[in-house]
Amino acid sequence: MGWWQINADTLARSRFVVSPLAETFACLKLLHAGAAAHPGERAWLDARLPAYRRRLADDPVTALLVRSGLGREWIADFLTPTPREGETFEEGVARVRATRPEQARAHLRLSLAGPLPAALDRDDLPERAAALLEQVWTEAVRPDWERRRRVLEADVVARIAQVSRGGWASVLDALRPGTRWLGDSRLQINLHEYPPRKLSGAELILVPITAQRQGWVSWEDGAERYAVVYPCAGALADGGARTVPAALGALLGPARAGVLVLLGSPMSTSQLVGVTGQALGSVGRHLRVLLDAGLVERRRAGRSVLYSRTAAGEVLVEAAAGEAAGEPVIGRG
Repeated sequence: MGWWQINADTLARSRFVVSPLAETFACLKLLHAGAAAHPGERAWLDARLPAYRRRLADDPVTALLVRSGLGREWIADFLTPTPREGETFEEGVARVRATRPEQARAHLRLSLAGPLPAALDRDDLPERAAALLEQVWTEAVRPDWERRRRVLEADVVARIAQVSRGGWASVLDALRPGTRWLGDSRLQINLHEYPPRKLSGAELILVPITAQRQGWVSWEDGAERYAVVYPCAGALADGGARTVPAALGALLGPARAGVLVLLGSPMSTSQLVGVTGQALGSVGRHLRVLLDAGLVERRRAGRSVLYSRTAAGEVLVEAAAGEAAGEPVIGRG
Protein backbone atom coordinates (compact mmCIF):
# COMPACT_ATOMS: atom_id res chain seq x y z
CA MET A 1 0.00 0.00 0.00
CA GLY A 2 1.08 3.61 -0.51
CA TRP A 3 1.18 5.90 2.50
CA TRP A 4 2.30 9.35 3.60
CA GLN A 5 3.93 10.30 6.89
CA ILE A 6 2.14 13.44 8.05
CA ASN A 7 3.42 15.42 11.02
CA ALA A 8 1.59 17.93 13.21
CA ASP A 9 2.88 20.93 11.24
CA THR A 10 1.44 19.53 8.02
CA LEU A 11 -1.93 18.84 9.63
CA ALA A 12 -1.96 22.38 11.03
CA ARG A 13 -1.50 23.76 7.50
CA SER A 14 -4.11 21.45 5.94
CA ARG A 15 -7.10 23.07 4.27
CA PHE A 16 -9.95 22.39 1.89
CA VAL A 17 -9.95 23.78 -1.64
CA VAL A 18 -12.73 23.77 -4.25
CA SER A 19 -11.21 23.29 -7.71
CA PRO A 20 -13.05 23.72 -11.05
CA LEU A 21 -10.25 21.84 -12.82
CA ALA A 22 -10.43 18.88 -10.42
CA GLU A 23 -14.21 18.76 -10.87
CA THR A 24 -13.74 18.78 -14.66
CA PHE A 25 -11.14 16.02 -14.62
CA ALA A 26 -13.40 13.94 -12.36
CA CYS A 27 -16.18 14.38 -14.93
CA LEU A 28 -13.77 13.29 -17.66
CA LYS A 29 -13.01 10.14 -15.66
CA LEU A 30 -16.73 9.56 -15.18
CA LEU A 31 -17.35 9.89 -18.91
CA HIS A 32 -14.49 7.51 -19.65
CA ALA A 33 -15.82 4.89 -17.21
CA GLY A 34 -19.45 5.36 -18.24
CA ALA A 35 -20.68 3.85 -14.95
CA ALA A 36 -22.96 5.80 -12.63
CA ALA A 37 -23.04 5.64 -8.82
CA HIS A 38 -26.58 7.00 -8.47
CA PRO A 39 -29.53 8.12 -10.62
CA GLY A 40 -28.26 11.69 -10.84
CA GLU A 41 -24.99 10.54 -12.36
CA ARG A 42 -26.86 8.18 -14.69
CA ALA A 43 -28.99 11.01 -16.06
CA TRP A 44 -25.90 13.20 -16.47
CA LEU A 45 -24.08 10.43 -18.35
CA ASP A 46 -27.04 9.63 -20.58
CA ALA A 47 -27.15 13.26 -21.68
CA ARG A 48 -23.44 13.67 -22.36
CA LEU A 49 -21.88 10.33 -23.25
CA PRO A 50 -22.94 10.30 -26.92
CA ALA A 51 -21.20 13.59 -27.72
CA TYR A 52 -18.10 12.61 -25.73
CA ARG A 53 -17.80 9.28 -27.50
CA ARG A 54 -18.28 10.89 -30.90
CA ARG A 55 -15.46 13.32 -30.09
CA LEU A 56 -13.06 10.50 -29.25
CA ALA A 57 -14.16 8.39 -32.21
CA ASP A 58 -13.27 11.32 -34.47
CA ASP A 59 -9.90 11.83 -32.73
CA PRO A 60 -8.19 8.46 -32.08
CA VAL A 61 -4.98 10.09 -30.85
CA THR A 62 -6.80 11.94 -28.07
CA ALA A 63 -8.79 8.77 -27.30
CA LEU A 64 -5.53 6.85 -26.85
CA LEU A 65 -4.14 9.71 -24.76
CA VAL A 66 -7.11 9.49 -22.37
CA ARG A 67 -6.88 5.70 -22.03
CA SER A 68 -3.14 5.88 -21.45
CA GLY A 69 -3.29 8.87 -19.10
CA LEU A 70 -5.84 7.26 -16.79
CA GLY A 71 -3.54 4.26 -16.59
CA ARG A 72 -3.90 1.13 -14.51
CA GLU A 73 -2.74 2.23 -11.09
CA TRP A 74 -1.58 5.80 -11.60
CA ILE A 75 -2.91 8.83 -13.48
CA ALA A 76 -0.42 10.71 -15.65
CA ASP A 77 0.65 13.56 -13.38
CA PHE A 78 0.42 16.34 -15.97
CA LEU A 79 -3.34 15.74 -16.27
CA THR A 80 -3.93 16.46 -12.58
CA PRO A 81 -1.86 19.44 -11.41
CA THR A 82 -2.19 19.98 -7.68
CA PRO A 83 -5.10 22.41 -7.12
CA ARG A 84 -4.40 25.91 -5.90
CA GLU A 85 -6.70 27.97 -3.72
CA GLY A 86 -8.83 30.40 -5.71
CA GLU A 87 -7.60 29.10 -9.08
CA THR A 88 -10.07 29.40 -11.96
CA PHE A 89 -10.59 26.64 -14.50
CA GLU A 90 -8.75 28.72 -17.11
CA GLU A 91 -5.73 29.14 -14.84
CA GLY A 92 -5.68 25.44 -14.01
CA VAL A 93 -5.96 24.18 -17.57
CA ALA A 94 -3.21 26.61 -18.58
CA ARG A 95 -0.88 24.60 -16.33
CA VAL A 96 -1.85 21.41 -18.19
CA ARG A 97 -1.18 23.13 -21.52
CA ALA A 98 2.21 24.44 -20.31
CA THR A 99 3.56 20.93 -19.61
CA ARG A 100 6.74 20.20 -21.53
CA PRO A 101 6.11 17.52 -24.21
CA GLU A 102 8.91 15.28 -22.95
CA GLN A 103 7.51 15.52 -19.42
CA ALA A 104 4.02 14.55 -20.61
CA ARG A 105 5.44 11.51 -22.39
CA ALA A 106 7.39 10.50 -19.27
CA HIS A 107 4.23 10.78 -17.17
CA LEU A 108 2.35 8.60 -19.64
CA ARG A 109 5.03 5.90 -19.49
CA LEU A 110 4.61 5.87 -15.72
CA SER A 111 0.83 5.62 -15.90
CA LEU A 112 1.11 2.81 -18.45
CA ALA A 113 3.87 1.09 -16.47
CA GLY A 114 5.50 0.40 -19.82
CA PRO A 115 6.52 1.83 -23.19
CA LEU A 116 4.70 4.68 -24.85
CA PRO A 117 2.54 3.72 -27.87
CA ALA A 118 4.04 4.99 -31.11
CA ALA A 119 0.95 7.11 -31.81
CA LEU A 120 1.67 9.14 -28.65
CA ASP A 121 5.32 9.89 -29.48
CA ARG A 122 4.49 13.49 -30.39
CA ASP A 123 4.77 17.00 -28.94
CA ASP A 124 1.12 18.12 -28.93
CA LEU A 125 -0.10 15.89 -26.08
CA PRO A 126 -0.46 18.71 -23.50
CA GLU A 127 -2.43 20.79 -26.04
CA ARG A 128 -4.72 17.83 -26.81
CA ALA A 129 -5.32 17.13 -23.13
CA ALA A 130 -6.07 20.79 -22.40
CA ALA A 131 -8.46 21.03 -25.35
CA LEU A 132 -10.39 17.97 -24.20
CA LEU A 133 -10.63 19.31 -20.65
CA GLU A 134 -11.87 22.62 -22.03
CA GLN A 135 -14.60 20.84 -23.97
CA VAL A 136 -15.71 18.84 -20.91
CA TRP A 137 -15.74 22.05 -18.84
CA THR A 138 -17.68 24.05 -21.42
CA GLU A 139 -20.28 21.42 -22.29
CA ALA A 140 -20.65 19.32 -19.15
CA VAL A 141 -19.50 21.24 -16.07
CA ARG A 142 -19.77 25.02 -16.52
CA PRO A 143 -23.54 25.03 -17.26
CA ASP A 144 -24.26 23.90 -13.68
CA TRP A 145 -21.03 24.93 -11.98
CA GLU A 146 -22.78 27.18 -9.47
CA ARG A 147 -24.86 24.26 -8.19
CA ARG A 148 -21.80 22.01 -8.12
CA ARG A 149 -19.82 24.67 -6.26
CA ARG A 150 -22.55 25.00 -3.61
CA VAL A 151 -22.58 21.24 -3.10
CA LEU A 152 -18.78 21.13 -2.79
CA GLU A 153 -18.75 24.03 -0.34
CA ALA A 154 -21.45 22.31 1.71
CA ASP A 155 -19.26 19.22 1.94
CA VAL A 156 -16.35 21.37 3.12
CA VAL A 157 -18.55 22.81 5.89
CA ALA A 158 -19.45 19.29 7.01
CA ARG A 159 -15.81 18.12 7.00
CA ILE A 160 -14.66 21.15 8.98
CA ALA A 161 -17.34 20.39 11.56
CA GLN A 162 -16.03 16.83 11.66
CA VAL A 163 -12.51 18.11 12.30
CA SER A 164 -13.80 20.11 15.27
CA ARG A 165 -15.53 17.02 16.68
CA GLY A 166 -12.97 14.30 16.10
CA GLY A 167 -9.77 15.90 14.79
CA TRP A 168 -8.08 15.51 11.43
CA ALA A 169 -7.67 11.75 11.81
CA SER A 170 -11.46 11.31 11.78
CA VAL A 171 -11.68 13.19 8.48
CA LEU A 172 -8.71 11.54 6.78
CA ASP A 173 -9.71 8.02 7.78
CA ALA A 174 -12.27 7.45 5.03
CA LEU A 175 -12.10 10.24 2.48
CA ARG A 176 -12.26 7.83 -0.43
CA PRO A 177 -11.81 4.08 -1.13
CA GLY A 178 -8.28 3.06 -0.23
CA THR A 179 -7.69 6.02 2.09
CA ARG A 180 -7.27 5.16 5.76
CA TRP A 181 -5.64 6.68 8.83
CA LEU A 182 -3.15 4.05 10.00
CA GLY A 183 -2.05 5.72 13.22
CA ASP A 184 1.48 6.83 14.07
CA SER A 185 0.95 9.87 11.77
CA ARG A 186 0.55 7.67 8.68
CA LEU A 187 -2.12 8.20 6.01
CA GLN A 188 -2.73 5.35 3.58
CA ILE A 189 -3.47 6.98 0.22
CA ASN A 190 -4.14 3.89 -1.93
CA LEU A 191 -3.75 0.12 -2.04
CA HIS A 192 -0.78 0.11 -4.42
CA GLU A 193 2.79 -0.63 -3.46
CA TYR A 194 4.52 2.74 -3.64
CA PRO A 195 7.37 4.04 -1.48
CA PRO A 196 6.17 6.12 1.50
CA ARG A 197 6.60 9.88 1.38
CA LYS A 198 7.30 12.18 4.32
CA LEU A 199 5.20 15.36 4.29
CA SER A 200 7.11 17.17 7.02
CA GLY A 201 6.11 20.83 6.92
CA ALA A 202 4.28 20.43 3.60
CA GLU A 203 0.83 21.72 2.71
CA LEU A 204 -1.92 19.12 2.54
CA ILE A 205 -4.86 20.15 0.32
CA LEU A 206 -8.18 18.29 0.49
CA VAL A 207 -10.30 18.72 -2.64
CA PRO A 208 -13.93 17.50 -2.91
CA ILE A 209 -15.51 16.48 -6.22
CA THR A 210 -19.13 15.57 -6.91
CA ALA A 211 -18.40 12.43 -8.95
CA GLN A 212 -18.75 9.38 -6.73
CA ARG A 213 -16.28 6.45 -6.86
CA GLN A 214 -13.63 8.90 -8.02
CA GLY A 215 -10.52 10.36 -6.43
CA TRP A 216 -6.76 10.61 -6.72
CA VAL A 217 -3.70 12.16 -5.12
CA SER A 218 -1.19 14.61 -6.55
CA TRP A 219 1.77 16.71 -5.52
CA GLU A 220 4.08 19.38 -6.85
CA ASP A 221 7.73 18.43 -6.89
CA GLY A 222 9.76 21.10 -5.14
CA ALA A 223 6.71 23.00 -3.90
CA GLU A 224 5.87 20.68 -0.97
CA ARG A 225 2.16 20.79 -1.79
CA TYR A 226 0.16 17.56 -1.69
CA ALA A 227 -3.50 17.00 -2.52
CA VAL A 228 -6.07 14.31 -1.85
CA VAL A 229 -9.05 14.58 -4.20
CA TYR A 230 -12.08 12.78 -2.76
CA PRO A 231 -15.79 12.29 -3.57
CA CYS A 232 -18.01 14.53 -1.47
CA ALA A 233 -20.65 12.94 0.73
CA GLY A 234 -23.16 11.02 -1.36
CA ALA A 235 -26.07 12.71 0.40
CA LEU A 236 -24.78 16.00 -0.96
CA ALA A 237 -23.62 14.85 -4.35
CA ASP A 238 -26.92 13.44 -5.52
CA GLY A 239 -29.18 16.42 -5.24
CA GLY A 240 -31.96 14.69 -7.16
CA ALA A 241 -32.04 11.50 -5.16
CA ARG A 242 -34.44 12.79 -2.49
CA THR A 243 -37.88 13.43 -3.88
CA VAL A 244 -40.42 15.29 -1.76
CA PRO A 245 -43.72 13.39 -1.34
CA ALA A 246 -46.56 15.42 -2.84
CA ALA A 247 -48.65 15.21 0.35
CA LEU A 248 -45.77 16.57 2.43
CA GLY A 249 -45.19 19.36 -0.08
CA ALA A 250 -48.87 20.29 0.06
CA LEU A 251 -48.78 20.37 3.86
CA LEU A 252 -45.55 22.33 4.41
CA GLY A 253 -44.86 23.88 1.03
CA PRO A 254 -42.42 22.24 -1.43
CA ALA A 255 -39.33 24.18 -0.34
CA ARG A 256 -39.88 23.67 3.40
CA ALA A 257 -40.77 20.01 2.88
CA GLY A 258 -37.54 19.59 0.89
CA VAL A 259 -35.53 20.88 3.84
CA LEU A 260 -37.27 18.45 6.18
CA VAL A 261 -36.59 15.52 3.84
CA LEU A 262 -32.90 16.41 3.64
CA LEU A 263 -32.56 16.45 7.43
CA GLY A 264 -32.61 12.68 7.73
CA SER A 265 -28.94 13.21 8.58
CA PRO A 266 -27.61 16.27 10.44
CA MET A 267 -26.80 19.27 8.26
CA SER A 268 -25.82 22.86 8.88
CA THR A 269 -27.56 25.91 7.47
CA SER A 270 -24.68 26.39 5.03
CA GLN A 271 -24.99 22.80 3.83
CA LEU A 272 -28.71 23.23 3.26
CA VAL A 273 -28.09 26.40 1.29
CA GLY A 274 -25.49 24.55 -0.80
CA VAL A 275 -27.69 21.54 -1.53
CA THR A 276 -31.02 23.29 -2.10
CA GLY A 277 -29.80 26.43 -3.84
CA GLN A 278 -32.19 28.47 -1.68
CA ALA A 279 -31.12 31.77 -0.17
CA LEU A 280 -29.74 31.79 3.35
CA GLY A 281 -32.72 33.81 4.63
CA SER A 282 -35.21 31.37 3.11
CA VAL A 283 -33.50 28.35 4.64
CA GLY A 284 -33.37 30.13 8.00
CA ARG A 285 -37.12 30.82 7.89
CA HIS A 286 -37.91 27.21 6.99
CA LEU A 287 -35.76 25.96 9.87
CA ARG A 288 -37.47 28.34 12.32
CA VAL A 289 -40.93 27.07 11.35
CA LEU A 290 -39.81 23.43 11.53
CA LEU A 291 -38.18 24.03 14.92
CA ASP A 292 -41.30 25.72 16.30
CA ALA A 293 -43.40 22.80 15.02
CA GLY A 294 -41.15 20.28 16.76
CA LEU A 295 -40.20 18.58 13.49
CA VAL A 296 -36.48 19.33 13.70
CA GLU A 297 -33.97 19.92 16.46
CA ARG A 298 -30.55 21.53 16.55
CA ARG A 299 -27.31 20.89 18.36
CA ARG A 300 -23.87 22.46 18.30
CA ALA A 301 -20.90 20.60 16.80
CA GLY A 302 -17.77 22.66 17.34
CA ARG A 303 -18.41 25.98 15.59
CA SER A 304 -21.31 24.62 13.53
CA VAL A 305 -24.98 24.21 14.43
CA LEU A 306 -26.43 21.04 12.94
CA TYR A 307 -30.14 20.43 12.33
CA SER A 308 -31.84 17.03 12.14
CA ARG A 309 -35.34 15.61 12.20
CA THR A 310 -37.01 14.80 15.51
CA ALA A 311 -39.02 11.63 16.05
CA ALA A 312 -42.13 13.58 15.03
CA GLY A 313 -40.38 14.74 11.86
CA GLU A 314 -39.37 11.17 11.05
CA VAL A 315 -42.96 9.95 11.45
CA LEU A 316 -44.27 12.72 9.19
CA VAL A 317 -41.75 12.09 6.41
CA GLU A 318 -42.13 8.30 6.56
CA ALA A 319 -45.92 8.52 6.56
CA ALA A 320 -45.92 10.84 3.53
CA ALA A 321 -43.43 8.61 1.71
CA GLY A 322 -45.50 5.52 2.49
CA GLU A 323 -48.66 7.14 1.21
CA ALA A 324 -46.89 8.20 -1.97
CA ALA A 325 -45.77 4.61 -2.50
CA GLY A 326 -49.29 3.30 -1.96
CA GLU A 327 -48.49 1.66 1.38
CA PRO A 328 -50.94 1.72 4.31
CA VAL A 329 -50.02 4.41 6.82
CA ILE A 330 -52.57 3.65 9.54
CA GLY A 331 -51.52 1.28 12.27
CA ARG A 332 -47.87 1.13 11.28
CA GLY A 333 -46.02 0.01 14.37
